[in-house]
Amino acid sequence: MKSFSATKLFATVAVAAAVAASGGATANAQAARDYVWAAGSSTVFPFATRVAENFARKTGKKAPKVESLGTGGGIKLFCGGAGAGFPDIANASRPMKKAEWDACAAHGVRDIIELRVGFDGIVVATDKDGADYNFKLEHFYFAFAKTVLRGGRLVPNPYNTWDEIGAGLPGNRIVVYGPPPTSGTRDAFLELAMEAGARRFPTLDAIRADNERRFKALAGTIREDGRWIDAGENDNAIVATLTRTPGALGIFGYSFLEENQDRVKGATVNGVAPTAANIASGAYPLSRSLYIYVKKSALASTPGAREFVQEFLSDAATGRGGYLQARGLIPLPASQHNAQKASLEAGRVMARPAA
Repeated sequence: MKSFSATKLFATVAVAAAVAASGGATANAQAARDYVWAAGSSTVFPFATRVAENFARKTGKKAPKVESLGTGGGIKLFCGGAGAGFPDIANASRPMKKAEWDACAAHGVRDIIELRVGFDGIVVATDKDGADYNFKLEHFYFAFAKTVLRGGRLVPNPYNTWDEIGAGLPGNRIVVYGPPPTSGTRDAFLELAMEAGARRFPTLDAIRADNERRFKALAGTIREDGRWIDAGENDNAIVATLTRTPGALGIFGYSFLEENQDRVKGATVNGVAPTAANIASGAYPLSRSLYIYVKKSALASTPGAREFVQEFLSDAATGRGGYLQARGLIPLPASQHNAQKASLEAGRVMARPAA
């Protein structure tokens, strides 16, 4: 698999930014835009950028502007309002939340089309020459939660090394470079890893049954003593950090593992390795879906928007064997892939999320 080029990835963003500047249209202006604007997930960013490159080459239209702001940051900007001053598309590594949908509606954005573009796995990785880790879900809860269950009591997290948490884990210090609060990868990790690990204990599962908000606060609040380091939205930077920091771990999307297998390796979770097959089947516990959210109005008002989204959903891009699979995206089953294309063509607007 070809090495991931950060320079190439950011070229599209730079070109689009220059287009915006030279054309007199800014992110804050309501004047008409003559290019597509997408913002959000750092995990979806390399896929969206690749699609933008192909779109520009095939159509001769201006390259879309693609920004890596994190899922939360991208959706917030997307929901800020309708018109040229706000993105046409929000890239997301988790589903849109009810509160986000409500924020969109409050700003007049009610025509949102939700499109699932593929699967991804959250990888816990270390340097290629580092120790091997075989995590259980409960290890993540004990390693990263601010408050943990110990001796039947909830106490400030006392754990400093991995072997204090689980037999067979290395004796390395607990240090992880993880995604920031704006990241969908972080949101998904809290749910799929830490909260799932906490639920394995009857005391905590009983708290969840009685008061889910309290449970999430207990199981999903990251410790603040330097063991977890927010590493920003640039997952390539996390990969580079691991090669310079022996014993440290990093958390990022599967595509970055695929693109850097000569530099880093992924840990197993519950005995399952983070592979494309295991993620697609759901066998890997930290598997998730990736999305793009599109303003239906933008498909008509923004030049190239419909063609860009069609390219994203094309068999050539997100279908099995498509060019995004070569970049680490796990394709949807054919029936689900075709259903997304049908939703776009029908202009099917999403309902308010349940949570």
